[in-house]
Amino acid sequence: MNTDSHSNIPRHIAIVMDGNGRWAKMRGKSRFMGHKAGMDAVGKIVKMAVEKKIEVLSLFAFSSENWSRPTEEINYLMQLFSDVCRNQIKKLHEHNICVRFLGDLSRFSSTVRKDMEGAARMTQENTGLKLMIAVNYGGQWDLVQAFQKIAARIASGELTAQAIDAQLVAAHLSTAGLPDPDLLIRTSGEERLSNFYLWQCAYTELYFTKTLWPDFDEAAFEAALHEYANRERRFGAIPQAKSKHQ
Repeated sequence: MNTDSHSNIPRHIAIVMDGNGRWAKMRGKSRFMGHKAGMDAVGKIVKMAVEKKIEVLSLFAFSSENWSRPTEEINYLMQLFSDVCRNQIKKLHEHNICVRFLGDLSRFSSTVRKDMEGAARMTQENTGLKLMIAVNYGGQWDLVQAFQKIAARIASGELTAQAIDAQLVAAHLSTAGLPDPDLLIRTSGEERLSNFYLWQCAYTELYFTKTLWPDFDEAAFEAALHEYANRERRFGAIPQAKSKHQ
């Protein structure tokens, strides 16, 4: 079924891109090659998101827990981030894509931070797909930094504790101003959030697939959209009665 026939294409899709290492191991290749293949998959899905007129695409590229990986792998990933910012950003810019990096960027080297900031600055006025790349990101970190900002405003007398509500918290998260994800996709067969968008995914539809991220192609993306289009999102309400003519 062509998902374009459905009116409920998600505004915001979040993806936990999992399985690069396993993809490489199954082929007798290094984990580095798995990450490289994973970047190829990113290109395909970004292109699909643009074609489908998705408003926001969030990619979980590097979690705050990933620093425990071998130094050589971390260094490769940092170089990969810089290469994307330097070599791919012009192409994204030409396609009117707005790129932002979400997370605690303070732990990255000044070179990597400069590359990320340059990419964001170049594309900040673009009005097409909003591509959110989560790096050194954790959902718990996001909530903590939001609470710290709110606490500082209370301490200064700008706010009272009674003013805190869900909208205020959301306005202090790294995703402030963005719609919450409608659909979260996780590849490789794992079925957990892994500390990604914990607040934002309160009512997100979850889609898990055994496909490893480097193999997640256009057909796999279509399958996820088709599954989403056939779900009824109730946000805690009772199911809507369907007309006998439907």
